[in-house]
Amino acid sequence: MNRITFKQKILHEFTEYFINVVYMALFFGSVVLYRRLVLAEHGIELEDYFAGILKALVFAKVIMIGSFLKISRNFEHKPLIIPTIYKALLFTLWVMIFDIAEVYISGLLQTGNLTGAFSALGVRVNSAWLGAALVICISFLPFFALKELSRTMGSDKFRRLFFMNRD
Repeated sequence: MNRITFKQKILHEFTEYFINVVYMALFFGSVVLYRRLVLAEHGIELEDYFAGILKALVFAKVIMIGSFLKISRNFEHKPLIIPTIYKALLFTLWVMIFDIAEVYISGLLQTGNLTGAFSALGVRVNSAWLGAALVICISFLPFFALKELSRTMGSDKFRRLFFMNRD
């Protein structure tokens, strides 16, 4: 029987988290840079230099928590497009729920009352927030497509195809 040690499990989880962070940091960093450049053309300067990286760190952790809770195991026996779309939508919803909870708790801590916390939500949840949810969902499609492909093929074969010469 091949038993996985605690050290191997930790290394696997860290590697998985690192891969998630790198993908999301590249994607969200690009979106933040694009937004900064577009606004700079109109004389609006933003100082959110690390917003893409912070989002990547948080979103990667949210995905790890969701995977740990096994909320995404439905449809894994279907054609790859089904679990890919399902996971993209599910984890977009999961990330947005975490965002709402963060804003609510932050508003509650700042104001000390429920009304202030709901006001903070009212300010945050708007059309730009919904647009961000769409961008997140679209970014999750290739992310989960590759994860599903790796799961189906086996991670060793997947890594060999992507990172080794195919002589």
